[in-house]
Amino acid sequence: MTHLNIIPLLPTLLPVHRVLAMLLALTPALASCMHQQAVAADSEETSAPALSEPTMLLAMSRIDDSLDAQGIADAENGFDDEFAIGPLEDQTLWGHIRDGFVIESGLEHKRTRSELEWYRSHKEYLDRVMTRAEPFLHYILTEAEKRQLPTELVLLPIVESAFQPFAYSHGRAAGLWQFIPSTGRMYGLKQDWWYDGRRDIHASTQAALNYLEALGKEFKGDWLHALAAYNAGSGNVRRAIRKNKKRNKPIDYWNLDLPKETRAYVPKLLALKEIITNPREHEVTLHCIPYAPGFIEVDSGSQIDLALAAELADIDIETLYMYNPAFNRWSTPPEGPHRLILPAEAASLFEENLDALPEEERLSWKRHKIANGETLSEIAVKYNTTVAHLRKVNKIRGNSIRAGKHLLIPVASRDRDVYSLTAGQRKQATQNTSRGQTKQTHVVQSGESFWEISRAYGVNMHKLAKWNAMAVRDPLREGQKLVVWSNKAGKSSGQRSAAPSKGTTMRTISYTVRNGDSLSRIADRYRVSIADLQRWNTIKGKYLQPGQKLKVHIDVRNQS
Repeated sequence: MTHLNIIPLLPTLLPVHRVLAMLLALTPALASCMHQQAVAADSEETSAPALSEPTMLLAMSRIDDSLDAQGIADAENGFDDEFAIGPLEDQTLWGHIRDGFVIESGLEHKRTRSELEWYRSHKEYLDRVMTRAEPFLHYILTEAEKRQLPTELVLLPIVESAFQPFAYSHGRAAGLWQFIPSTGRMYGLKQDWWYDGRRDIHASTQAALNYLEALGKEFKGDWLHALAAYNAGSGNVRRAIRKNKKRNKPIDYWNLDLPKETRAYVPKLLALKEIITNPREHEVTLHCIPYAPGFIEVDSGSQIDLALAAELADIDIETLYMYNPAFNRWSTPPEGPHRLILPAEAASLFEENLDALPEEERLSWKRHKIANGETLSEIAVKYNTTVAHLRKVNKIRGNSIRAGKHLLIPVASRDRDVYSLTAGQRKQATQNTSRGQTKQTHVVQSGESFWEISRAYGVNMHKLAKWNAMAVRDPLREGQKLVVWSNKAGKSSGQRSAAPSKGTTMRTISYTVRNGDSLSRIADRYRVSIADLQRWNTIKGKYLQPGQKLKVHIDVRNQS
């Protein structure tokens, strides 16, 4: 059996008398983690994964707080009654999640069993996801419990984003809960140059649970319908229900005609539920997470440089961004929020150091002399800020500035590369990731789309967007630079603003449907496919109405 290496850590952290008391007063959460690992080691004849140091330190701090409150004498009397009740593994966070499961298992359905088998054969994936989830699960669970929601919903970010804080989908969904921009705004998630609330752990969790709570009421407590609606939209689910009612077919989730993604979405969650419920039966060792807060929220009260915030908390800046992925730039937004999420063991040190720091030292400032012909927008780009913020700080109305005058500008205290997880740095890293033998840079022209650019270079439209950390529905702006990868041997051609052939040959036209027209006839006329016409215009059937407007992307070289 593998033993946890606790003893060497303790003398370096605490006096001897507290070490002895701690060993007697291990909290149920930490003791149950130890028990789980011991059982796993005995049953599988392999080394159980050791507790991570942050988990160990967090658990110790909880024990320390408990001793302060109860006294060492109480601890020396042995474990408390709570520790003695029930299997030890039920005292971990997973045990608390299991206690709130209420949704049907769905194991009688092939789709669920198929997803379950996938998880069983990808244990490394589960371990990676649970490690990423560790700081956030306790918060999500307690918020779900406050609302008396099924705790299966706590597992939903695994399906949505695999608990990757910076997850971004081809459908423009972002964050742990994968909100698209419009739904995010509908549920109060601010999105601007400085900050994207869809990635804010606190704000997005509140919004997601509000949304799920509303869907649960809309579908009268049918959580399979509600979950399908979270993925596909409630309108699509309602239409599928009405369609089955008209045909006298069952209207339960399993019998609805839903998009392919949604047909797999709910079974994935149910398969995860089964894994959490019966880990040993499925030969899965759950990453041990104590039932204790994984982070603490601290409000800095004003804009603060994130590199400085990391120093005050004694953590690296990458960790700060992983806990606070909503911040797009080098600081908290000028207008807030200024709420920082910090590892539980780092919060008190941050608050202590912040209190000792004068507010004017939370940012670095630069005095900029305005040059002839310089504009606010040019200055904003140079200093990685916004025109609106320059106006506010310098009390400027409009865009007029005078050469020779000075502007006071808040600036990052470190080089740009230090802020490695800002939106700009993440995008640059994605664009620099090799995807082929040859890299080209395309300069976007007015009116161009991903489809036109992808056709011009002979690459897949979705891949082109992914290479540039974007989604195909993201707007393109004139002058924007996109990288284009190719497997064709040759030197990178530098910046281009047109297709590889002479001139830009792709055009978008609007076609008005006439009497007698069909998709086939229009496709033949413009030498495109019927499938393309349907995709460009979101046409599901084959029928057209006279007067209907169609968008058609054509290559002028193919037109006669």
